[in-house]
Amino acid sequence: MTFSKDILNIDPEKETKKICERMREIMISQLKRRGIVVGVSGGIDSSVTIALSAKAFGSDRVVALQMPERHSADETLYLSGLVADHFSIQKLHEDISQILEAVGFYKRYDHAVRLVVPEYGEGWKSKIVIPNVVEKSGFNIFSIVVQKPDGSILKKRLPLKAYLEIVAATNFKQRTRKMLEYYHADRLNYAVAGTPNRLEYDQGFFVKLGDGAADIKPIAHLYKSQVYQLAEYLDIPGEIQERPPTTDTYSLAQGQDEFYFSLPYDQMDLCLYAKNNDIPIEIVAKELGLFSEQVQRVYNDIDTKRSTTRYLHLPPMLIEDVPEIKAHP
Repeated sequence: MTFSKDILNIDPEKETKKICERMREIMISQLKRRGIVVGVSGGIDSSVTIALSAKAFGSDRVVALQMPERHSADETLYLSGLVADHFSIQKLHEDISQILEAVGFYKRYDHAVRLVVPEYGEGWKSKIVIPNVVEKSGFNIFSIVVQKPDGSILKKRLPLKAYLEIVAATNFKQRTRKMLEYYHADRLNYAVAGTPNRLEYDQGFFVKLGDGAADIKPIAHLYKSQVYQLAEYLDIPGEIQERPPTTDTYSLAQGQDEFYFSLPYDQMDLCLYAKNNDIPIEIVAKELGLFSEQVQRVYNDIDTKRSTTRYLHLPPMLIEDVPEIKAHP
């Protein structure tokens, strides 16, 4: 059975044409809106979504919405503006710090961290991390990593209560941003584009009614490595293409692989593809330079995330089926 690291290579020109044609079809036949709003972070996924939207509808019918807050990385605003300017797309800036302050996010978050690190306070930074599933078997137990004002680092295991409160608090960010995306979409009669790639979509790496909410998700069928291929073809600025994938959620810099995924995205893509296509574990392990037991742990983690995040994909549950009301032509 053939399996290699280039199995996810695509024809980016052909893929771009297919996506743009389908976006236009959906807009005309289903959404019936005038343009697209995209929340931009300066990451590869939102940048490619911006570029595809501009190519599909024209740069004058796309809005790039920048929504930083006090925990955002210093380069977030610069990089998100860079990609918008690169494609001559209108930028709108909404600093969400005051909204988060109003709903008590910062106080709630700090309180949750203090359940584990009582001295946590002004001038401290933090993030949550998981162990590398390839290196360690068993349950994935989250830890909190804090940086003191003097720069020293402290790491402690997170009990369930503190973990749930931290995640519940940080979810305010994604839901606040989505609220603003739909505000601008409503006033412009635009649709909202979501930015998850296939890895994030499959593994539930999104917030329900937050970054998981959208009218159209142009790249959800693409593995992240394929998104990078489109980025090169679409001439996304090099600084963005070279930026490591981050969550840009916590005050300490955090890679996606230390927070959620078992492996760096390129290896994770290949494992997900192999699992989806019944590639024998031994073949995958040999190609990736891993042991079969390690690949099996990744497969197990994929199954666990699919199971535990299924709720995120579900629509509201009805007690009885309600027949769809179809509009007259």
